[in-house]
Amino acid sequence: MSRPILLASVWALPAALVLGACTVGPDYQRPVVTTPLAYASAASGDTQTPAAGAELASWWRQFNDPKLSELIERGLAGSLTLQSDVSRIRAARQKEIEVGAAAYPSISTSGSELKLHTETGSALSALGVPTHVTSFAAGFDATWEIDLFGATRRAVEAASATTEAQLWSRRDGEVSLTAEIARDYLSLRAFQARIALGNAELLRQQDLFALIAARRRAGFVTDLDVNQQSTLVATAAAQIPQLGAEAHAEIHALGALLGEPPEALESELDAPGAIPTADVPSLPLGLPAELLLRRPDIREAERRLAAATAGIGVKAASLYPKLNLYGLATFAGMSVSDLFSHQNLLLAGLGMVSAPVFDAGRNHAEVREAEEERVQAELAYRFVIVGALRDVEDAVVRLDAEQTRRQSLGRAVDAARSSLVIAQDQYRTGFVTFVNVLEAQYALLGAEDQLTLSQALVLTDVVAAYKALGGGWSP
Repeated sequence: MSRPILLASVWALPAALVLGACTVGPDYQRPVVTTPLAYASAASGDTQTPAAGAELASWWRQFNDPKLSELIERGLAGSLTLQSDVSRIRAARQKEIEVGAAAYPSISTSGSELKLHTETGSALSALGVPTHVTSFAAGFDATWEIDLFGATRRAVEAASATTEAQLWSRRDGEVSLTAEIARDYLSLRAFQARIALGNAELLRQQDLFALIAARRRAGFVTDLDVNQQSTLVATAAAQIPQLGAEAHAEIHALGALLGEPPEALESELDAPGAIPTADVPSLPLGLPAELLLRRPDIREAERRLAAATAGIGVKAASLYPKLNLYGLATFAGMSVSDLFSHQNLLLAGLGMVSAPVFDAGRNHAEVREAEEERVQAELAYRFVIVGALRDVEDAVVRLDAEQTRRQSLGRAVDAARSSLVIAQDQYRTGFVTFVNVLEAQYALLGAEDQLTLSQALVLTDVVAAYKALGGGWSP
C-alpha cells in the first residue's frame, strides 16, 4: 500500500534534481580471484610462453590442412547456433533502450472533435444552449518518474552488463564451434584412414588366401589352413562397412555444424583424406591468470555477476519514495481557426510522491532475493574459473600421455611388421604352422589400427588444449 502526497510543482523539480544524485545498491567491483602462478602439468618453459592472441584466434591453421580451415571458416559464417547468438545480442541491445527510456519523460499528444446536438424545445435549449455545438481540442500530456534513488540507472547497468554477457556468449560459441568442427573432421579422417587400412589388410588377406589355396592343391597344407584364412578374410571385410557408417555420421555432423543439410558435404568429404600432420605445435599456455581475460565463458560469467549486482539496486529502490511529475497542455475552442490562440490554452501540472507504508515484507524479500542471486552469480563465476584451469591441466596431461603412447605404438607396429615377415617366411619353409602367421597378422593389424587412432587422438588433444585456452575467437 502507498500513500500519495501532492506537491506544488514549483519545488518538486528542484527537489528531484537534488535527490536524483542518490543511487542505492552496491557498486560493482570485480571479485579478486587467486590463480596459480603456473600450470602444474606443464613444463616450466611452456608456462613462460605468452598466449599470443593471433595464434590462439586461428589455431587450426597450424594443422596445415586447407580443407579443415575452409570448413571452420564456413562454420563461423553459416552456423545456425551463432546466428541465434547474434539475435540474442540484438534483443539485449533493444532491452537496453527499453530500460533506459524510463529515465526520460513520456510525452503523448491527442486531438478530438465533439459535436453536441439537442432538440429544439428541450431543457438545454430553454436555457439558451445552442442546439448544435461543435468543439475542438488538441494538446500534449507528459509523465515523468524521477529516478530519485537510481532504480533506472541500476536497471541500465544490469541491461548493459547482460548485453556484454551475450557478446561473450557468442564468442564462447565460436570457441566451441571451431573445436567441434575440428574434432569431427579429425574423427572423419581417422575413420577414413582406418578404412584404407582395412582395405589394404583385406587385399593382403585375399592374396594370402590365394597362396594357401594353391599350397592346399599341392598338398602342402590341410583344409584347416584354408578355412582359417577364409575366416580371416571375412572378418577383415566385415569391419569396413561399420567404419564407413561412422565416417558418414561424422560428415553429417559437420554439415549440421556448418548450418547445412546433413548430406550436403557428402561429395566433398566422402573421398578419403589423410589425417593432418601429427606434428604437435608448442602450446602457447601463458599464465593461468590470462584465462580470466582470454576465456569467453569466464568473461560472460563475470558480466552476469555485474548484472546481478546492479539488480540489487533495482530492487532496493522500491524501499524508498517515488516522485512522479505530470503535465498537461491543452487547447480547446469552438473553431479550428482560432484553436491555438493563447485564450484557449489550458496548462496543468502535478507532482506526486508515493512512499511504501506496508507491503507485508515483500520489498525487503525482493532485495534479499536479489542479493542471493548475486551470491549465486559470483559462485558461478568462480566455478567457471576453476573449471577453466582444470580444462587446461587435463588437456596438457592427456596430450603428453597420448604422445608417449603414440611413440610406443609406433615401435609396436615396427616390431609386429617384422614378426609377420618372419612368420610368413617360416611358414613357407614349413618351420611353423599357419597359427603363427595368424597371430602375427592379428598383432600387426591391431597395432596399426591403434597407431592410427592414437595419431588422431593426439591432434584431438591439441584441439582440446586450444579450446581450454580460449582459442577460436577474434577480438
